[in-house]
Amino acid sequence: MASALAARLGLNSRARKAPRSFHVRISTAESDMEFSCEVKWKGRDLFDLVCRTLGLRETWFFGLRYDIKDTVAWLKMEKKVLDQEVPKEEPITLHFLAKFYPENAEEELVQDITKHLFFLQVKKKILEEDIHCPPEASVLLASYAVHAKYGGYDPDVHTPGFLAAEDLLPKRVINLYQMTAEMWEERITACYAEHRGRTRDEAEMEYLKIAQDLDMYGVHHFSIRNQKGTDLLLGVDALGLHIYEANDRLTPKCSFPWNEIRNISYSDREFTIKPVDKKTNTFKFNSSRLRVNKLILQLCMGNHGLFIRRRRVDSLEVQQMKSQAREERARKQVERQRLQREKQRRDEAERARDELKRRLIQLQDEARVANDALLRSEQTADLLAEKAQIAEEEAKLLALKAAEAEAEMQRVKASATRGQEERRLLEHKMLEAEMLALKMAEESERRALEAEQLKQDLQEAKESECRAKHKLLEITSRTVSAAPAPQSDSMPPDLSFSRENLSFDFKDSDMKRLSMEIEKEKVEYMEKSKHLQEQLNELKTEIESLKMKDRETPLDVIHNQNSEQGTGRHSNFKKMLKRGEG
Repeated sequence: MASALAARLGLNSRARKAPRSFHVRISTAESDMEFSCEVKWKGRDLFDLVCRTLGLRETWFFGLRYDIKDTVAWLKMEKKVLDQEVPKEEPITLHFLAKFYPENAEEELVQDITKHLFFLQVKKKILEEDIHCPPEASVLLASYAVHAKYGGYDPDVHTPGFLAAEDLLPKRVINLYQMTAEMWEERITACYAEHRGRTRDEAEMEYLKIAQDLDMYGVHHFSIRNQKGTDLLLGVDALGLHIYEANDRLTPKCSFPWNEIRNISYSDREFTIKPVDKKTNTFKFNSSRLRVNKLILQLCMGNHGLFIRRRRVDSLEVQQMKSQAREERARKQVERQRLQREKQRRDEAERARDELKRRLIQLQDEARVANDALLRSEQTADLLAEKAQIAEEEAKLLALKAAEAEAEMQRVKASATRGQEERRLLEHKMLEAEMLALKMAEESERRALEAEQLKQDLQEAKESECRAKHKLLEITSRTVSAAPAPQSDSMPPDLSFSRENLSFDFKDSDMKRLSMEIEKEKVEYMEKSKHLQEQLNELKTEIESLKMKDRETPLDVIHNQNSEQGTGRHSNFKKMLKRGEG
């Protein structure tokens, strides 16, 4: 009895010493937060604390999710936190995420924090490929994500390479094209530059407006089987229920909008969807896990409730939030315009300041250039004075040199005049020599002709003498035969010959003397011709250096060629004579 009482007292003491709080780590898309919670807190208490910390009033879109075995679950609002299947290790990790998605983000989302949280969650799902996004939409979404992070595009700040460390595109899109990181950045930056004038909040909303048109946006998928045992996928979103093929999450085979569903129920593992139209067949499917069934039911109830809520008049709280949001947007618009005007005035002031600085620098440069020019002009004046003095001395020197040059020129002119006279004299001598040579050549020809004629006459005389002797011998032979022969050397004093038998009577001594005279004249002529030729060659050599080739006439050229080749009228004539003698 006593031991039992003691045991009870011990239990009570231990119960009193049990911890009254526990630690929770809330992971959001941006950061992690830790809270100390009381043991008695329900899910609503923790959720409201997180929403107050974030400043979030549109709480109906969000929830606290935790991982359990091979699936996920959402924290129930009306049940104690520790009585649920949350992780037991402290700090208990819960994820603050959007549980339900709006049909139209621009019309439904009011607070900036709400839009920002949706933007971060949707961007993460697209990058992790939980939401399929085509390549062209991926680039456009990436440009809005860059704008939301960096603000308006500034080419001076956002230079090539500023996105090198950013994760902006799904790996599937990057691997789909043979493009370098620089090429992707160039295309994203080109789109980013077109978003000028937008704020970061507007860029996030543009991101959501594009993303909400993607086929997998806001859809929770679950594996199910129909009554025939075919594996299918169930999709739950803000518009209704969708049935997909097991390998196709983009195109539903059939859909059930929330306004066409009369009732959703499940018994054990079987779900039943009853349409409003009673003529339409009831759709039944099975899910193998109880936790998944409960999760499907939660999502169906929540999305259906929001679907009905959107089509009713907004509550006072929502109207108040929208009014405050409009006022906040108007205030921000006014503030933005004011900032824009201030920025414009500041830019104008900076441009004016820069212009004044530029003008000041220009004036300083001009003053420096003027000073430099003045200094150079002074230096130039001194230099010119020195140069003038030097030039004066050089002018005197040049005057002396000019006088010397004038004298030298006169001397050269005199020399040139003498040279011209000498050249004319030499040319005159050469001409006289050529004339003399021509006369002697003609005289030589004439003498040669006379000698030839004398030779012919001599030959005729010899022939006449032979005939006379022969005739005399005949006469003598006749006389001897008639009378005694007289002395051979005694000739009758009255012996004579008729002209028809003997034309000339020359003695041998006369012929020899005549031949000697002719030979002597020929030798003298040859010596004179040789001497004349030497004289001509000497004259030619003397004046050759003074000849101006460019002034030679065609005849001069022909003459020179004949002289070099040894051809000409006289030489040809002499050759003809030699061939006649031969």
